[in-house]
Amino acid sequence: MIEIKGLHKSFNGVKVLEGLDLNIKTGESMVIIGRSGCGKSVLLKHMIGLIRPDSGSVTVDGRDVTRLRSKELDELRNDFGMLFQGAALFDSLSIFENVGFKLIEYSGLGFEEIKKRVSESLEVVGLKGIEELKPAELSGGMKKRVGLARAICTNPKIILFDEPTTGLDPIMADIINDLIRELHDSLEVTSVTVTHDMKSAYKIADRIAMLYDKRIIEVGSPEEIKASDNSIVRQFISGDAKGPITKK
Repeated sequence: MIEIKGLHKSFNGVKVLEGLDLNIKTGESMVIIGRSGCGKSVLLKHMIGLIRPDSGSVTVDGRDVTRLRSKELDELRNDFGMLFQGAALFDSLSIFENVGFKLIEYSGLGFEEIKKRVSESLEVVGLKGIEELKPAELSGGMKKRVGLARAICTNPKIILFDEPTTGLDPIMADIINDLIRELHDSLEVTSVTVTHDMKSAYKIADRIAMLYDKRIIEVGSPEEIKASDNSIVRQFISGDAKGPITKK
């Protein structure tokens, strides 16, 4: 579904990604792990065309994102749903307007159909009947679930999750993990999640890829990552303060 080859990206002369390669299979749940600030979110934004690489290619379902024009990119993005790190809800809009935003603005669907899909999406994430509330009336966990409802409301083929459990208490984080896994399985989508939370990674992933020093250094199932003999991977998954990552 997603093939990334030789990806390079710098900001103001600082290299963030350098020759990165990664393949994500159709229908799998891929989790990308790595330290904060290592470029995980930058990689995610390349997949949806929010950032253009300096060189390399990002191919989504046979289309090279790096070569698409604006209108073609908009069409490609219809295949994506995205849960942003901070939920990214519009404070001035109701929950109905937030969840249905893309459908209201771009789909051409009638009001009753949009209302039905918004209601169904909220029910799936356990928030039935909150359409008239505003984001300020919700807890952090509820906001994340509203963001998740918005991500699935357009029936996407691919869902991107940017640090989905950041800022949540352990119980709510586990609820979000369960929701992500359940939605991936029931909707039969391709999922890509970036996180530094190994509990989330093990629970969500079919495969885990570790981003370190601007490249993907290892890819494997949760069991393979747990058993890795790579000292960098082992230090990260164990949370050990002493090792090759912190010495660098």
